[in-house]
Amino acid sequence: MSDICYKCLRPVAACFCDHLKEVDSKVKFVFLMHPKEAKRQRTGTGRLASIRLPGSEILVGVDFTENKRLCELLSDPQYFPVLLYPGDDAWTSAKEGFKETIGNRTLLVIIIDSTWFCSKKMIRLSTNVNTLPKLSFSGSYKSIFTFKREPAEYCVSTIESCYYLIKELQTAGIVEKSVDPEPLMDVFKEMIKYQLSRENERIEKGLPGGHANDWKYTKIKEIPDFDKNS
Repeated sequence: MSDICYKCLRPVAACFCDHLKEVDSKVKFVFLMHPKEAKRQRTGTGRLASIRLPGSEILVGVDFTENKRLCELLSDPQYFPVLLYPGDDAWTSAKEGFKETIGNRTLLVIIIDSTWFCSKKMIRLSTNVNTLPKLSFSGSYKSIFTFKREPAEYCVSTIESCYYLIKELQTAGIVEKSVDPEPLMDVFKEMIKYQLSRENERIEKGLPGGHANDWKYTKIKEIPDFDKNS
């Protein structure tokens, strides 16, 4: 059995803690993680994001209506809670009046860490979440997660969502310009390179994969040179 890093809960060989630096944006992030996602350590980015976002929390479940900790946070007057989720009625950080609406409160960003299919169910069941004002991006982004195919081009991973949101909040003057969000993307790139290297190793040795559909993938994948592309 592989040794486990008790900080990121990944195998020591796949631990990225040395690449993780704190990103203190003064925004409180809360990740509502589906139980299936909580068990998946190979490609989960929510846990990686939470490690380096001071004050962030992970809550595991499906229906959070009666989740004691989440209810405490949502009722705390020091926070302005929003659900990071697309929608025609969603705010963006660039929308006029958004910064003034937050006022002196701390922005509390709720992020659903799950597949899109499961996310919809989690939001539908969690009545304390589905009534929150939605926050979305003002820009369009494409995931660099080449190891995993997203359901649509505009879908980005959990850790990318945190990165792009912080960047947009900086533009809106809600997060200080001095905050450096790049460590979030740096560790994400390291994870991608590691996963692609392991997948190529599996293909070269003709070994079965950890997922039922891995047998379909027999072509060596190109490992991106992010330093060159940046």
